[in-house]
Amino acid sequence: MQWRRRHCCAHTAKFISRLSLLGLLVFLVHQVWLPKLTGMPWWRGHPVAYGGGELHPSTPKWNVSAPHPAWRFVIVPQQNLKSDANISSREKEGVSSPQGDPSFENTLAANTSQSVEGDLRMTITHGPFPYVINEPDKCADSRPAFLVLLITTEARLVEARNAIRQTWGNESVAPALGFIRLFLLGKNEGEQGLLQQRMLEAESRRYHDIIQQDFLDSYNNLTTKTLMGMNWVAIHCPQAGYVMKTDSDMFVNTEYLIYQLLRPELKLKNNYFTGYNMRDFAPNRNKNSKWYMPPELYPGERYPTFCSGTGYVFSGDLARKIYRASLRIRQLHLEDVYVGICLAELQIEPTPPPNEFLFNHWRVSYSSCKYSLLITSHGFHPNELLKYWHHLQSNKHNACMKR
Repeated sequence: MQWRRRHCCAHTAKFISRLSLLGLLVFLVHQVWLPKLTGMPWWRGHPVAYGGGELHPSTPKWNVSAPHPAWRFVIVPQQNLKSDANISSREKEGVSSPQGDPSFENTLAANTSQSVEGDLRMTITHGPFPYVINEPDKCADSRPAFLVLLITTEARLVEARNAIRQTWGNESVAPALGFIRLFLLGKNEGEQGLLQQRMLEAESRRYHDIIQQDFLDSYNNLTTKTLMGMNWVAIHCPQAGYVMKTDSDMFVNTEYLIYQLLRPELKLKNNYFTGYNMRDFAPNRNKNSKWYMPPELYPGERYPTFCSGTGYVFSGDLARKIYRASLRIRQLHLEDVYVGICLAELQIEPTPPPNEFLFNHWRVSYSSCKYSLLITSHGFHPNELLKYWHHLQSNKHNACMKR
């Protein structure tokens, strides 16, 4: 019996010792290691939560717009992000958050009157990742750019880029207007990545339409890639009239976009954002889904209204405003959702397009009539893009006459 008591006591002591070690480990992770990795305390940077038709902080006692360093919270399972040592001290400190009631409405009111206008006057740096390829003089023409196309792509998609250069991304679509095309890329690793990089640099020297920063090029870094484009517009092309963000597998009727939707003869719009409106969408909680959103990252029941990332258009002034808002909001890997969150903080509601069939995030069956009256269609191989674009150009004037 004595042996059993001693044996039991020994096991209990070991168990208590292990619990103490576990507690110490948790303390070190939260108080020491995590701040070193992220550059901020573990209790900062909680995402905005949306639910019940209202916007509210995921944890009520914390300010929704608590500042955090620029682009520190890219959600990347296979993180290999290289930081830029040249971030300004202002960017490292973040933007001062409004004081007082932490409710989202009060926070936004304070931001609108203080932070947002202050943001517009502040100098913007290029963010935490250095440029590998840049085109800072792309917008240096004396004629202000009416439209800047920001096209997300990957190094390996050479044929897609060439097809876009020959079709909807060709400057001949709007020769009388400032029209700029930019492909947005990150970097790849390994021997294949080095080979692709050499080919990409040669492509850049030929076409001068590529910008690239030193972050891992992956689907989960699409938010970083898009913010890079917005940042580029804010710094290098601040007078741009409009910007369109789209993907390299899209059909874009840029002629219809420019002359029917944006209409150069009219006064430029401000705080304008449109596309295929995604309203009252709930986060996907299926772990096997490409669009999975973990509850710990986004606990809300609904997203704010956002526009499908396959193609959305916004006024040039919003490039700076969205980028500045992103410095105050923890990043999420779903780029279009995240941009919608930034718009919500700016109190800007996406404008529904005049025709619900203008922007399509699916593949629309081709006919010259339908394609002469839409702006986007999704899921095109480069050969298909070339074929249908040239057919549309030769039939666009009488495409719908039979109807």
